Amino acid sequence: MKILHIVPEFEEGGVERYVVQLCHEQVKHNHHVTLATAGGKLEKFLPENNMKIIHLPVQRKNIFTAIYSIKYLSKIHDWDIIHAHSRVPAWVAWRTSVKTQIPWIMTAHAPYSLNFGIKPLRHANGVICVSESVQEELKDYLPENTITIPNGIRKPKVLWSGKYFPENKKFLYVGYLARRKGLDTVFHALGKLKNYDWTLDVVGDGSQRHELKSLAESLGISERIKFYGFRDDTDEFMSRAACLLFPSHSEGFGLVVIEALAEGLPVLASDLEPLRAFASGSLIPHNDISAWTEAIERVINGGAASPFSADKLIMFEETAQRTEDFYRKILNSAGLH
Repeated sequence: MKILHIVPEFEEGGVERYVVQLCHEQVKHNHHVTLATAGGKLEKFLPENNMKIIHLPVQRKNIFTAIYSIKYLSKIHDWDIIHAHSRVPAWVAWRTSVKTQIPWIMTAHAPYSLNFGIKPLRHANGVICVSESVQEELKDYLPENTITIPNGIRKPKVLWSGKYFPENKKFLYVGYLARRKGLDTVFHALGKLKNYDWTLDVVGDGSQRHELKSLAESLGISERIKFYGFRDDTDEFMSRAACLLFPSHSEGFGLVVIEALAEGLPVLASDLEPLRAFASGSLIPHNDISAWTEAIERVINGGAASPFSADKLIMFEETAQRTEDFYRKILNSAGLH
């Protein structure tokens, strides 16, 4: 099968890491995979064989760059199915499909704003939602062929060391640095806990990095927080930490959380619908500084982290197989296979 993935940029994030893993599984199954993207440092983690990269401005919300991308891809016309992974790529995939008659699908990785930007979803041959909550949120915009396929986990390279507070005093954040990720809430909470012994490793990069550094300085906690930027050895960071902090305001799934659960690392996490499927008790209200302060203080004193269970986790091989099965269903419906 020849598959085209369209992803806005390839710098960092759960969507990009998902696509990297999916490409590896698809190449392993002898499919020929092409990635259309504006590019980024995660490209180096893509497969070397049966993998092609096309650099196009598919990240821009601009009609002229979209038309350019559509014309470029339509001229190649060398795929069995097109798989979009965000809203702008969905527009490009939709119009490319109209011109070439190649079926297209989209993976909805998040509960997007319900506006004109997600109009292409209704015109897709199929949609994959990464969680039941995403599917419920977007239900009025989805085509008949819609399925939920949860993100699977890759096998951890290492496991958590098992050292917790108060013996281990290291918190960890892994993810993109943007407002919706809620790291400023954690900073404000930690600023109220300066009398305790703790440190925080921040692994990731993004638009809010400089703002967060300034906030840490203003709160008097900058010496305890280390920014590592983008890293490809997050397993190692998780193995050495005492607790992962996941204060996000909104997520389609929460890939970092399930990776931590697979490794055995305790987690403090926001009360988000996709995470409740893995929780056996209450989570922390997002953007609530007092609640986060109380939860972090409890952990520092050796108390329990968020009540998660790894029983419902699936491996990424299953995610990839179910995605391939969905491709075949779409192609059969179109009379192409």
